[in-house]
Parts: sequence; structure tokens; C-alpha cells
Amino acid sequence: MSTRLKVAVGQYTDKGRKDINQDFHGLYIPSAAQLHAKGIAIALADGISSSDVSQIASETSVKGFLEDYFSTPETWSVKQSAQRVLVATNSWLHAQTRQSQYRFDRDRGYVCTLSAMVLKSTTAHVFHVGDARIYRLRDNVLEQLTNDHRVWVSQDKSYLGRALGINPHLEIDYRTLALECGDTFFFATDGVYEHASDAFVITAIDAHADDLDTAAQLIAEEAYAQGSADNLTVQIVRIDGLPSQDADELQQQLSELALPPLLDARMSFDGYRIVREVHASSRSHVYLAVDEASQTPVVLKTPSIDLRHDVAYLERLLTEEWIARRIDSAHVLKPWVAARRRNYLYTTSEFIDGQTLRQWMIDHPNPDLETVRGIVEQIALGLRAFHRLEMLHQDLRPDNVMIDATGTVKIIDFGSTRVAGLAEIGGPREHSELLGTAAYSAPEYFLDESGTARSDLFALAVITYQMLTGQLPYGTQVAKARSRAAQHKLVYQPARDHRREIPVWIDEVLRKALHPDPHKRYPELSEFVFELRQPSKEFISRSRPPLMERDPVRFWKGVSLILLVIIIALLAQGR
Repeated sequence: MSTRLKVAVGQYTDKGRKDINQDFHGLYIPSAAQLHAKGIAIALADGISSSDVSQIASETSVKGFLEDYFSTPETWSVKQSAQRVLVATNSWLHAQTRQSQYRFDRDRGYVCTLSAMVLKSTTAHVFHVGDARIYRLRDNVLEQLTNDHRVWVSQDKSYLGRALGINPHLEIDYRTLALECGDTFFFATDGVYEHASDAFVITAIDAHADDLDTAAQLIAEEAYAQGSADNLTVQIVRIDGLPSQDADELQQQLSELALPPLLDARMSFDGYRIVREVHASSRSHVYLAVDEASQTPVVLKTPSIDLRHDVAYLERLLTEEWIARRIDSAHVLKPWVAARRRNYLYTTSEFIDGQTLRQWMIDHPNPDLETVRGIVEQIALGLRAFHRLEMLHQDLRPDNVMIDATGTVKIIDFGSTRVAGLAEIGGPREHSELLGTAAYSAPEYFLDESGTARSDLFALAVITYQMLTGQLPYGTQVAKARSRAAQHKLVYQPARDHRREIPVWIDEVLRKALHPDPHKRYPELSEFVFELRQPSKEFISRSRPPLMERDPVRFWKGVSLILLVIIIALLAQGR
């Protein structure tokens, strides 16, 4: 099997019988590193004949997609990256029409179709809006992969139901397909596929397998010969090689780097001087060290002896540093990248002069509510940095949160972090076991479900509850609830039962954030953090004390009035 994705490409476009060519197409194959992270992008746009500026929309859409897609974070999934780019392009095109002389006739504005594909690892990601088409040729059968977004009014009259720039909201068709070597993808505008038969397309591609540009030109010329009056654009992409599941940057490091020896204080190791061991567990050894070149204190993490032959664990260890290099937040641990070549398998990060949140909680068993809010807000800022890059921490707990000497809170340890962009590649990093700590893991993980941002929110809410009460909201019952029925029986223990001075509405905020059903939690971290300071009307009305407690005089006046009315009514009946 090839060590990387390889394709053969053929492209051709012509204005045909029209005065100008309103089609636009393109393909971009990046360098090896970005090829692995982002894949290969292909795009085809078709303008509409009713518009005099549609060719501008087509060119802008294709160029924008090919340029901007590769500018999105490596951590994002293909779907997230492509859809963000297409939505932005659609908004720009729609705004151009609204600001032009065509604002009252959208069919004459900056409108076009777009059919695009991203080939990443062993998967094809298809994005489509409009009536251009993408086909797959496999085993001599041409299969249409896209649906035409064309609405037919009569047998000879129709209009585009969906296109880029036509509406402020864009609805995009998306699907994925597993790739096989030899798969051939055929992109064509309606001026081609309506006139060139499937048999001719298959024959042309097969006859000119070594020159796909010629095949594309012959197909377009056949459509012209069959009477096509539209622009003619064809793209052909054949899969000639697929990457091995482990052919990536991290696996390359695993094969090239030696396993480190056991380290001791005052030892010189790979350009660092070991000061002391900070922490040791069955998974790793953590050391305080000094970079001998810059005299900067750093933290080294090396794999434990027991896990040195566990490829999946070693890859997760290297992934921690990969993740840290891509997050820029004051509330997330920063990597330390030395200029010299690394010879052993370990990770390096900044040294935080402080203590874990676990130790802080031991030192401050009864923190005031405002202090807890301040810590929670900083953790939330760090988590949001993960979520913006489509990553889930998945192991948020007091031991993985540090508070430095200035009071700044930082999230550490990314060994369980799920990165959407890496998950698409596959390999040893794909795992189903629970990597986080059971006491802080969201209930959905125990049902073998994938986590979401609401799962990290659950862990943050557990930490909040624990800082306020010293207890866990469900004790140890969450890890034991391995079915939905069992999770429905989980009983939240009110925080006020442990500490009476906690406002009732704070308890309601925690109850919602800690709901066993992720869909009933806060949809965003920001909402949880906001309502820790600003109670919603829903919570205030629900937790509002009875009238007897709020205003006893008014309560008894009301009771007296009711009794008076009853007495008068009884006397009236007696008469």
C-alpha cells in the first residue's frame, strides 16, 4: 500500500456555444504535511445564464474554497472546515447581490452552483449545492453521487432550488464515501452530462487512462457535438494510491525516536538537566528539568516502563504536544519546543509554578462562591479554546488543572483529548475505551457514546460542585449506570444539603449542567458560566420562597381575608 494519497487528474473547460464561460473549476494538492492533515480539494462551479455576473461568483467560489479550506485549523474535521468556508462564501455573494443593481432580482445576481470534494486519508467528503454533478466510476459502472437541486415547473421550464449566493442561509448536501484504489470521480456541469452518454464517458476514461486531460476534452467535445448550447466543464480524478492508516507525522516519530531511559536528578538528557521527578504513575513519569541551552525550567513527560510497547498509548503521548502547539490560550498548558533535534520519545511543556486544583481544594475546603466562580470561568475559557478547534479534552478533573502563583488557571494533560481532524485519519488513535477519569466522566461515555462539548461541560460542573461541597453530585453511581434506564434513576444530591449558604438558584444551575441526558444540559459553556452569576427568570421563579417566608404579614392578611369571606358566605346561607 502507498504511504500517501496519490491521484491522477484530468480537466477541461470551454465556453461552448455561449459568448463567455461562466463555469470555473480547480484542484489543489498540497505539500506532504498538509496533504496528510487536510487532504486534496476539488471544486467545480457553474454560473447561471440569467446573470451577467455569475462568472464572478463561480470564480470566487472555487478560488475561495481551494484557498480558505487549507487555511482552516488542522484540528477541524473536513466537514467543519468546508462548511465554514462555504457558508462564508455564500454570505459574501449574497451581500454583493444585495448591494448591487440586481438586489431585486436574485437570479441576475452573484449566484452559482458548487460541487466540491475533499479526499482525506481513505475517505471522500462530498459537498454539493446546485445542479452540477459528481459521479463515481467503479467496476465500469458510473454512479451519480449528487442530487440536482433543480425544481421543474413544467417539462421544459425549471429553476435552481438551491445555489450559492441565492439566499442568506445555505443548505449544503454532505456525504462521505470510503475510497478504493482505482476509484475515478467524474465532475461535470449540466452542459456536459445532459448530452454525453454514460457509455461514452466510461469509454473515454478507460481509453485514455494515461492522459485524463484528453479524456476530459473528448467528453466535452462529445457533448458539444450532441448539441449542447451551454458551457462545458469536466474534471476527472482517479485514486492511484491510498495511505496506510499509520502513515502520518506521529507514527513517523514513533518509528524514528528511541525510548528514553529512566531519568534521575542531575542527569543530562537530550539537552536537558533533570532537576527532580514531579509525578509518577502507571502511565507516565513527569520531571522538572532545565533546558541547558536557555536555562529555562520545563516539564518532561516520558512513557512508563509498562506501556512502552503500547503503540496507541505512545501515539497519544506524542499527540499531547501536537495539540498544545495548536492551542493559543492563557488557560491551556503551552508546549516547549527546543530548536535542536530530539532523539528520544518524550514531550516537553512549560513549567507552571503553582499547584493542582486538587491540592488547592485540600488547602481551601470552604471557598467562597466568588472564588469558585473565578476558577470556573478560567477553566471554561481554556475549554472553549479546545472546542473552537473542534477538540474535546475528555479528562477534565482537579488533577489536570493547575493554578500558578499569579492565580491563573491552566488546563493540562491532553492524553485523552479527541481531535476531530485526527479522528478522520484513523489508526491507533481510534479507541473506544474510557480514557478519562470515571468520577468526572459524563454519563454518555458509559453508554459507549461519543462525547460532545456538553460532556466537557459535565466534568466542569462536577468540579464546580465539588469545590462548593467537597462531594460528588452523584457519588460513585454514574460509573455504575451502564444503561439509559439506570441513568434515568440517578438522583442529583442538592448542593444545599452540604452547604446551606449556597443560593437555591446556584443549585438549579448545577442541576441542569449535571443532567444525565446531555441534551438537557446547557448547550454552551458560556451559558453555564453566565448563569453562575446571573440567575435566569426560570430558576428564580422555581426557587422563589413561599409568600409566608417572604412576607408573613401579607400572608396572614390574605388568610384572614379568605376566612372572612368564608364566614360571610356561611352566615348568608344560614339566613
